[in-house]
Amino acid sequence: MGINLNLELTDHCNIRCRMCSQSLRDEAHGAPMRFMEWETWKAALDGLADMPDDVHLCPHWLGEPTLHPQFDRFVEYAFAINSNNRLFREFKLHTNGVVLPESRARLLLRLANRTDQAADTFRFVHFSIDAYSRHAYAWVKGADQRDRVFRNVERFLNLRHTLGLEWPRVTLAYVVQPGNAHEAGEFNAHWTGLLRAQGRPVAHTCDWPDQLVDTLYYRPLNTGDQAAADRMHADVCRELGITDNTADRLRGAESF
Repeated sequence: MGINLNLELTDHCNIRCRMCSQSLRDEAHGAPMRFMEWETWKAALDGLADMPDDVHLCPHWLGEPTLHPQFDRFVEYAFAINSNNRLFREFKLHTNGVVLPESRARLLLRLANRTDQAADTFRFVHFSIDAYSRHAYAWVKGADQRDRVFRNVERFLNLRHTLGLEWPRVTLAYVVQPGNAHEAGEFNAHWTGLLRAQGRPVAHTCDWPDQLVDTLYYRPLNTGDQAAADRMHADVCRELGITDNTADRLRGAESF
């Protein structure tokens, strides 16, 4: 049984997603937003050495981790001292993909394919994309960054393919809501087509991904009228052919 551990590098973010609690307040944790100190990161990692259970490490909670001025240094250090998985068994990164230059993409791919730890240590990068068109992206995400994000994610996938690498897997996430439900099919066709052209197995899910393959993940919106949001989500998933379940709510009770 693993322990999921979130070490939040920052609670700053560079977009204002309609569905994210971070965007609804000036202080995500009720205190001025900030960046984790280097010594805090080192001490936190050192403290994992005596954990009796496998640690599943994620440097994210409410903020965008890649905004940390020393993000590359932090993650490279974590992997450098994790020989034989002595600190963490799994690593996962959640990001909106806005700050992902080629140099960072190459760094992440190199870390994911180190030979001194289990091959599947760096399990996945979870890209929160949530739209296909520029208009829908700006409506959902509160920023005109659609083209940049698509370019960054496509480059990451193309580099992984060109280098012949298996890890990390990717999750391409889409929170279904009134401003994007109409173009879920275009999103699905674009990313499914790209991944299949690279010879990758692709899963499609309407609940939290449970397969170790690249996955397009369609989530319901968490909102005041949850029943309506769940129905919209279920309708989209049926239209995409992900499920033939006729229920109004598709996600499990424990899912977020």
